[in-house]
Amino acid sequence: MAELAHFLFHAAVVGIGATLVMDAWWLCQKHVLGVPVLDYAMVGRWLGHLVHGRLRHAAIKNAPRVAGERAIGWMAHYAIGIGIAATLLGATGVGWAHAPSPCPALAVGLASVAAPFLVLQPALGAGLAASRTPRPGVARRRSLVTHLVFGLGLYLAGEGWVLLVRLAN
Repeated sequence: MAELAHFLFHAAVVGIGATLVMDAWWLCQKHVLGVPVLDYAMVGRWLGHLVHGRLRHAAIKNAPRVAGERAIGWMAHYAIGIGIAATLLGATGVGWAHAPSPCPALAVGLASVAAPFLVLQPALGAGLAASRTPRPGVARRRSLVTHLVFGLGLYLAGEGWVLLVRLAN
């Protein structure tokens, strides 16, 4: 039981840290670069409809609103970040959180782009790998870069944890 708690603690620390790095990138794109970004309320709306059996939408923005959709979307965003960190730790061992290296983190970040390409974008009405968007190549590139930034965030969160532990001792 203590081993599971240790694993979950590190998955939460690394996953939340990586998601914060990704959100900093999101804010930079939105407010500094003026690039349109995903509205997590749409993820919450999709999840709200998903629990009622509706997996796919022609255009999620046209679907009826769901109570608390923005909060649901943001909570899901962080839960997914923790889940991806758990995948990293499951693949490398929890020891990675004590001696992080960038390659596994970047690989997991890159692999995580499969989720939006294969699940989220088609479900929201954007098509497989954003194929139904006005500029699919641009959308794909942005997704790839964002997930690489998330992978970098996994590494930085691991390094940050190690630094905090050293400072505390």
